[in-house]
Amino acid sequence: MDQYAVPVVWSPQTRLHDPRHEVWVGVATEGTERAARVDAILDALRAGGHDLVEATVQPDDVLMAVHEPELLGFLRTAADRWAAGPYRDLVGQERVVPYLFPTPAMTAGLPTRPAVAVHADAGRFAYDTMTLVGPGTWEAARAAVDCAIEAASLVAAGARLAYALCRPPGHHATPAGFGGSCYLNNAAVAAQALRRSGADRVGIVDVDAHQGNGTAAIFWDRADVRYGSVHVDPGAGWFPHMVGYADETGTGAGAGATRNLPLPEGAGDEPWLAAVAELAGWVSECDALVVSLGVDAAADDPESPLQVTAEGYREAGRLLGATGLPAVAVQEGGYHLPTLGGLVAAYLDGHARS
Repeated sequence: MDQYAVPVVWSPQTRLHDPRHEVWVGVATEGTERAARVDAILDALRAGGHDLVEATVQPDDVLMAVHEPELLGFLRTAADRWAAGPYRDLVGQERVVPYLFPTPAMTAGLPTRPAVAVHADAGRFAYDTMTLVGPGTWEAARAAVDCAIEAASLVAAGARLAYALCRPPGHHATPAGFGGSCYLNNAAVAAQALRRSGADRVGIVDVDAHQGNGTAAIFWDRADVRYGSVHVDPGAGWFPHMVGYADETGTGAGAGATRNLPLPEGAGDEPWLAAVAELAGWVSECDALVVSLGVDAAADDPESPLQVTAEGYREAGRLLGATGLPAVAVQEGGYHLPTLGGLVAAYLDGHARS
């Protein structure tokens, strides 16, 4: 076996999620988070000689340690509740889209109860209109969790690096909410699994173009998991808009365990890699590493604000691999199908050869 081959944990179930479109500023637009992402990555990694491992079904205990049971129950049943309603016949909508959001502006301190209608209840968990739920969404998201847990198990058993081909992505999923094309937080699950396998402290480095607000929220008040992210500045109008600033560092036991390194639009390789190097040093004293491997900062990506090159991703892999920490790389964003697989392969090559 090639000494640089990386176990690639994947599941055919991750193809089942089909959001069809996104709703942005009230308009249905073509979605970029497509099932074809799975095969684009698989083809590149298979051609690169990496070892494909089909994920097995994992128990729910680790997942339930990072997400509230109400969120899991909603995602598990939402598509069936929607299909049982009048939405297809009335308006032609076959995917769950929230109709309202029970924010403090609406409830104004009044006592509230869960809405009976699913189109209203959806806003209790979804925090945007971009992240639609349909038949297969739960199955795909749950299979992505299986990939993350199995990859963490391989690392706990002695693998230096394992890659979880998670789709849909997860780093925007909060303890009790979903959004940003994310439903369940795969990176948080991987970190929790590593903790349960004996790692006293786990570092997460998020190189996706956008800050992983969900991962930050899950570990905000915990000292046992460090979360660091390099991403486009939300102050320039980028998702997640209201969080991801440099002065957000955690609270309580987690004070100092969050680090955000926002960059200006169009930053390119040099400042981006300097930030990756800073985060690599910051997590180097941890016992294990999770990399939220979003490749949507790449120049050709339709979501890209940062213009990172394939060689930039390879060097990021080298920098994080040089920490010497056993590592799980978890797939996050990356939407340009012609280059997606090559970008993932470049990162894994850099990490494996470091």
